[in-house]
Amino acid sequence: MNDEVSATPAVRVREVGLRDGLQMVRTILSTGQKLEWCRRMVEAGVRDIEVTSFVPPKIVPQFADAVDVARGAIEIAGLHAAALVPNLKGAQRAFDVGVQKVHYVLSASDAHNMKNVRRSTAESVEDFARIVADRDARVAGNPRAMLGAGVATAFGCTIAGKVEERIVLALVETLIEAGADEITVADTVGYANPGQVRALMRQVCALAGAVPVACHFHDTRGLGLANVLAALDAGVRAFDSSLGGLGGCPFAPNATGNINTEDTVFLLEAEGIDTGIDIDKLLAMRETLAAWLPGEAFTGAIARAGLPKTFAQALAA
Repeated sequence: MNDEVSATPAVRVREVGLRDGLQMVRTILSTGQKLEWCRRMVEAGVRDIEVTSFVPPKIVPQFADAVDVARGAIEIAGLHAAALVPNLKGAQRAFDVGVQKVHYVLSASDAHNMKNVRRSTAESVEDFARIVADRDARVAGNPRAMLGAGVATAFGCTIAGKVEERIVLALVETLIEAGADEITVADTVGYANPGQVRALMRQVCALAGAVPVACHFHDTRGLGLANVLAALDAGVRAFDSSLGGLGGCPFAPNATGNINTEDTVFLLEAEGIDTGIDIDKLLAMRETLAAWLPGEAFTGAIARAGLPKTFAQALAA
């Protein structure tokens, strides 16, 4: 299994490009390419990677090789592999493979949840309880998968519009009580602003207590990195990002992708916050990925302008 990471970074940057980034691209990457991406991200210092999604291949053909990718990923030393699941069936497939973390997501917006997974948010909450029960009932001696629960459209919805804070907080509380080991709060459609993030995430962190909290931001309207700083102020210490800014929500018109991994790491390191990630190695992997995905739109200021001469990243040997 994976080697233990010797030093814990002050902030964890979690790569979601292999899942969120690939779900909307035209080119189907091979299993080998996906695992090379994983290996090179680990070499760059990225330890937490959402490597695939256990969804029906007819819905997202990109993830037809989910089992093979997950099995390969858990053998990569230093990698903590996660998989996204939309329901109990997907979770059971992930548990069977043995991924270290299973990430379940539901939407605070009932309208978005219906569009995304064809059921109400309340029904998704009930399914999460079944996932927890299935995980806990598995044969003793098997590694216990960590269960993360994500609350999507927490800052607004392209279908329903405003999402009330009380709805998000109630969902967070319910998911923790049901057995979530971690909570992720997501700006799925890029509606959030820093003031809104700071206000909500302070409440989420207080409510979560010892349960870790992460944020998942999109840069649809140019506020992604500003929202990272706001969440940091509120106490969040883990962030999802995607190499080259790939990804987005299929139900957000004109949506761009996730916050860019390279720029996110640069921001944090420039603020004196340790991520343990080598930006030059990220940029090298980005070039490889761009060659694999011709015609796809990549974002990123650091890839365009380069690192400033005044920036010096201190990385452990």
